[in-house]
Amino acid sequence: MELTVITVINALVLSSMYILVALGFAFLFNIMGILNFAHGAIYMVGGYICYQFAVEWGFNQWASLLLSVILVSAFGLFLEKYCFRPFFGNLNRTIVVCIAIIIILETTVNITVGTQVRSLPTFVPGILRAGIISLSAEKLVTLIIGGALLAVMIWFVTSTKLGQQMQAVSQALEGAALQGISIHRVSAVACALACGLATVAGCLMGAILSLSPFMGGRMLLKALELVILGGIGSMGGIFFAGLLIGTLDASLPLFISGAANEAIVLGIIVIVLLFRPQGFFGREAG
Repeated sequence: MELTVITVINALVLSSMYILVALGFAFLFNIMGILNFAHGAIYMVGGYICYQFAVEWGFNQWASLLLSVILVSAFGLFLEKYCFRPFFGNLNRTIVVCIAIIIILETTVNITVGTQVRSLPTFVPGILRAGIISLSAEKLVTLIIGGALLAVMIWFVTSTKLGQQMQAVSQALEGAALQGISIHRVSAVACALACGLATVAGCLMGAILSLSPFMGGRMLLKALELVILGGIGSMGGIFFAGLLIGTLDASLPLFISGAANEAIVLGIIVIVLLFRPQGFFGREAG
């Protein structure tokens, strides 16, 4: 019973973090047509900035998280204006820019911090016990934060004027521009949100797992899996795919090794796409 509850909590924690990162990736792809391969590196940098504030400079853990989100979101505004906007509509050049951003960010972390694996202090230490069941307070709080942020993002996209403008731009760029919507403003907000969400995930996962300069590669892979499996342009598809991939990643290691786990997950994705090339709820990417 305890193992089942722990596995469910782990699945929900992983799912919520995967979805947070994948939503940001999807925002940029749907609105700006950008495959931001640097998104994983931004996730990594967010965790390291929080580590710098909390461990090296002795800031409060929660204040460190907030400051990290603000700084990286501001960096997202910089990226949109000076790295993505000049190459808007040019996929090849944008990919080259993203690769350059990855190299710069990973090299900067390597030079300043080193390659040694580090870990953020827990945001909420302790174990919660209910009868024979024991749960990590850290994972429970991470789940609550992740779920709350996802609920806020759903509300923002579906109920606010700016969120509806983002939907309009993602569906018909030229039509939205003709309606007076500022494409660059919407793109800047999307990029800042994407970076902020990735930072929250990087900080929370840095406390649960660990920090390394190359941790962004795996999270980028998960974001791609969710966006492709859920369906291009489908927010609901990302949620469904996130729950599926998170559950598989939490439960399969109980029975098989980590390397085989990744192979099985990718195999399942390939099989699904053979029958539904458009993913669960989206349109065909091609």
